[in-house]
Amino acid sequence: MTLARHLGAAVLAAVVLLILSVKLSAYRDYQLTQIAAYVIAVAGLTVLIGLSGQISIGNGAFMAIGAYAGALLLLHSGWPIALVLAASAGIAAAAGGVFGVAAARLRGPYLAGATLMLAVALPSVAAKFPGALGGDQGLGFNVAVPGVLGAAFPLTRWLAWLACAATLIALVLLANLARSRVGRSWRALRDDEVAASLAGLNVARLQILAFAVSAACAGLGGAVLAMWAASASPGEFTLALSIGLLTAAVLGGLGSLLGALWGSLILVLAQVYLVNLGASHGLSSGASASVPIAAYGLVLIAVMLVFPAGIQGALRRLRGPAAAAVTRLSVLCRRAPASEHPEEGTTCRDHIG
Repeated sequence: MTLARHLGAAVLAAVVLLILSVKLSAYRDYQLTQIAAYVIAVAGLTVLIGLSGQISIGNGAFMAIGAYAGALLLLHSGWPIALVLAASAGIAAAAGGVFGVAAARLRGPYLAGATLMLAVALPSVAAKFPGALGGDQGLGFNVAVPGVLGAAFPLTRWLAWLACAATLIALVLLANLARSRVGRSWRALRDDEVAASLAGLNVARLQILAFAVSAACAGLGGAVLAMWAASASPGEFTLALSIGLLTAAVLGGLGSLLGALWGSLILVLAQVYLVNLGASHGLSSGASASVPIAAYGLVLIAVMLVFPAGIQGALRRLRGPAAAAVTRLSVLCRRAPASEHPEEGTTCRDHIG
């Protein structure tokens, strides 16, 4: 039933997004593609931190791996886009698994420092191999609209459809993984690593798997982002991106896939507004680009003080009393031997509908 419920929600979201993409302007479709790419990456990060309890500030590096893998495959393989996206996620997952093996003995700030080093160092690799990776200019490529849609079909809308489809598939897979035995093992690992080990869980294997899953999501998001920008270049995957992804995960709510959506919306929409705000006040382009980073820090502090569980946690608290009442009645009805409610003398159907 869980899989069916997630698939139903994904189909409903697909219909809504399809209607939105048709009604929105080309620029909004362009933003929708960017938001979808970030949702994938932030969802993987929120699973890594919120479920397994591991800290990462380097998911921008795994996005770069997925972006460059997708660009190279599109330029040299001639594969269909769906296969390119899947391969990009797989390559990033392999890189995340290798890094997870190296970082399996690190904890807390030491793990955060290692991922930070990865985020700083990896984008500079492109400059060392200009022939294969394009150097500072990166790799440019074109994404064509399928012929079945017609020559006049807008490229921005096609990219929005592609990005949203990849996002919904990734979210369905993550939602089912979080509710599986692996997800429960990650929660046990997050809550008490020693107790999880004593219970027979393979702590190192679970940590490596969490890194691989998070890296796969980042790689898929990076490939989508590269198609959105029609290039893969080091300037797109700086340390600021990694910090922004972490900020979005915390703001949305760690461990919540819906939180990844709220955090990504803030990451994209607020960044454009803040950069324009800085430029309107006479700041240079470099100074304007640093305004969002400072704002992320301030907003992050404010949200953590007011809503420690993030935006999704705040929404859950707002509807908490009603949801708690329904949950309590559901439990009582399941425990009742007959249709009569044992406490109020009314039927369960009268309370839950």
